[in-house]
Amino acid sequence: MGEYATQLVVGVGGRTGVSVAEVCALVEETLRGAGLATASVTALATVDSKAGEAGIAGAAERFGVPLIAYPAAYLAEIPVPNPSDAARTAAGTPSVAEAAALASGGELLVPKRRSVAATCAVATAQAHDLRHHGDAEVMDAGSDLVDLAVNVRADTPPEWLKQRIAASLGDLAAYPDGRAARAAVAARHGLPVERVLLTAGAAEAFVLIARALGAVRPVVVHPQFTEPEAALRDAGHRVERVVLRAADGFRLDPEAVPEDADLVVVGNPTNPTSVLHPARTLAALARPGRILVVDEAFMDAVPGEREALAGRMDVPGLVVLRSLTKTWGLAGLRIGYVLAEPQVIAKLAAAQPLWPVSTPALVAAEACVTPAALAEAEEAARRIAVDRAHLLAGLAEFDEVTVAGVAQGPFVLIQVADGAQVRTRLRALGFAVRRGDTFPGLDRSWLRLAVRDRATTGRLLQALDHALTLAATS
Repeated sequence: MGEYATQLVVGVGGRTGVSVAEVCALVEETLRGAGLATASVTALATVDSKAGEAGIAGAAERFGVPLIAYPAAYLAEIPVPNPSDAARTAAGTPSVAEAAALASGGELLVPKRRSVAATCAVATAQAHDLRHHGDAEVMDAGSDLVDLAVNVRADTPPEWLKQRIAASLGDLAAYPDGRAARAAVAARHGLPVERVLLTAGAAEAFVLIARALGAVRPVVVHPQFTEPEAALRDAGHRVERVVLRAADGFRLDPEAVPEDADLVVVGNPTNPTSVLHPARTLAALARPGRILVVDEAFMDAVPGEREALAGRMDVPGLVVLRSLTKTWGLAGLRIGYVLAEPQVIAKLAAAQPLWPVSTPALVAAEACVTPAALAEAEEAARRIAVDRAHLLAGLAEFDEVTVAGVAQGPFVLIQVADGAQVRTRLRALGFAVRRGDTFPGLDRSWLRLAVRDRATTGRLLQALDHALTLAATS
């Protein structure tokens, strides 16, 4: 148990009106009785209907840890040692405290404990490395591995784009001037320039949102790209999670998002699930006083960009993030942009340093939103759809492999028993794939595969067959 000493999650429940003092006293007494340190607690967790309780939210604040909220239907599927019909009737789950403690995938250390109006349980936390990204799978690996871990389109940037970027190097003595690129992006989406902000990739946008918009109750919909939550945490926010279920195909129910959340972050199509949420579902999340952040970094890999919200001006509080690094192979150049109401853009811009986007990146942005470039991106998206269908057909031949959700992005999320071992064996066979356990809501059985051409996919499927055979005989 020693290795878990600094990684604990406490599940908490409480009656309406439970006080901060009672919740804190129960948690401290429970930890003390089990010989566990309060400093070891990394999060409090509860059902989403209880996350707004002042006593529970205040306890998390007093302990200085995030409060994680889970939908009742998600918690109801987690086996608990002490189920209660009363809890099931009141909260929709047999045990708020035990199920919430176990929801991160750890081991129950202390079963449910009660006070007059509160309950708590303690489990080890499955720590999600929010800073782990696909590039870590291939870093320092040389050229021996076929990269299926990073979602940048293969064989990019194209030669014409390289030439445009190279031609800009003669202007490096002058400070960057983003006006032309900003106007080009605005025209591409039919928006006034006041609704556009150019950024050093979408990652910078997440940092600006976390630091400049003053969120009080931010919620991140998981599984998804982890950088938004990491940026919010780094900025001192307590982040709540809405965790979508594989059993539901990772589809989003707007009702699962707390009504008083004033900042909601969701990806579309979502990394790593590859699920494309309907635009109407995402628009239903909009509320007066709420910032709705939709990460559309992979939307240009969807034919026709169907379900896109970029360019919409009728959704209040909408902030759309776009990246040009995935489709055009510009991860090393760092270029993306934000589309939002002018007041929001002004706040984000005020938090940027001077000249945040380099001249070559500005040239790339302008080049990638021309009609010819958009036509090329659309053609690439259609090829990706064909190649993805080929990959999915091959994966369907394996009884050991499950694909949850309907994949619509340039990657596929699969579940396989002994996923970590299969990933290691694929690596030995020359293929790097993305581990899934760093995404909240997933564990080691999940792997993400980038969509590649049919020949590469054929070799991958052969390697996967070999890896699964080895796993079955070991």
